[in-house]
Amino acid sequence: MPDLRTLSRYREQFEKELFNSVLPFWENHSPDKVNGGYFNCLDRDGRVFDTRKHIWLQGRQVWMFSTLYRTVEQRPEWLDIAVSGIRFLRDHAIRNDGRVWFSLTADGKPVQMQRKIFSECFYIMALAGFSRATGEGRYLIEAENLLQQVWEWSSDLSKVGRPVHEGQIPSSQLAIPMILLNLIEEVAGDTYQRYSPEIDDSIRRMLLHVHEDRQLVFETVAPDGSFIDNPDGRLLNPGHAIEAGWFLQHWAQRLDDPKLTETAVNMVRWSDKAGWDTESGGLFYFLDSGNFSPTSLEWSMKLWWPHCEAMYAYLLNYRLTRRKEDWLAFSRVTDYAFSHFPDPDYGEWFGYLDRNGTVTHRFKGGPYKGCFHVPRALLMCWNTLKELEELTADS
Repeated sequence: MPDLRTLSRYREQFEKELFNSVLPFWENHSPDKVNGGYFNCLDRDGRVFDTRKHIWLQGRQVWMFSTLYRTVEQRPEWLDIAVSGIRFLRDHAIRNDGRVWFSLTADGKPVQMQRKIFSECFYIMALAGFSRATGEGRYLIEAENLLQQVWEWSSDLSKVGRPVHEGQIPSSQLAIPMILLNLIEEVAGDTYQRYSPEIDDSIRRMLLHVHEDRQLVFETVAPDGSFIDNPDGRLLNPGHAIEAGWFLQHWAQRLDDPKLTETAVNMVRWSDKAGWDTESGGLFYFLDSGNFSPTSLEWSMKLWWPHCEAMYAYLLNYRLTRRKEDWLAFSRVTDYAFSHFPDPDYGEWFGYLDRNGTVTHRFKGGPYKGCFHVPRALLMCWNTLKELEELTADS
């Protein structure tokens, strides 16, 4: 069990990394002062290597700086960054039919559209976060209306252009119910009861992926939750399952549901047990539950975001259980992450390592890495450690 000194040491570590390294990198290098929004493809030193703007990352960055402004300190520079992003999004990212582009040129011309709902989800998150930071209710109304559309699309992806072929095996993807749960949390705030049917259905759909008999969380299952014995059905993504676990845990606490609390704790523990590389350290990106070789060539790589999600999920587990195993998991993944991902020379974190922990890609931002997983995890862990410090000091 950590003493007050240990908690303080970790809290100071997260605080320093967030405010002295990670946020300054994005503040200094990402704002597009000509067109608005953010450059998200940034080399190690912050130089822009691609001016295209990926909208799910634009939305995430609006949410991040809005949340910092609302919950940490009302710094004008944080609000200015959020304002720039929300204006760019509303001027360029959304179409008349409610669909949101995946990427745009620097000045807002369409480049790419996906047959998925995730750009829309992070557009909504941006609106909700900005509304709560500024008190401007019209953005929340827009978020609520678009959430209703996304909810309808989520159960039938043919509505966003996803084809259905004769030979396809019917399946359910973990990514959809988990992102919807997280999105409802952001949009609903304290008035979540009005979304009770959607919350219940998202939880039901998520739990189909949790196989207690095998102590595994599967990315893809049959519509009834049963196991699919092919590479897609056997796929484990430990970081994704861990992130889903803390999403679910937030709702377990709101709903005061002990059974759901236990399930969420176990999702995190089981995914750590399955995913931790006992030889080289860190979390594997993908695994095959049948012990076949994963078909994804990057399966053994160590990526930034699973470790970010794991730091917070393990710490949240400890906050709720006060079990030694949960603290040891938190300290293990935190020590690994801080010794491998941060860049002491230019700030922020590298995103991609090989199995042995050597950096493979030097950039700090790309089409799938932006200002989100690292600062969000650092912020949530910092806040949770402060709570634990106060509780320990009072005990």
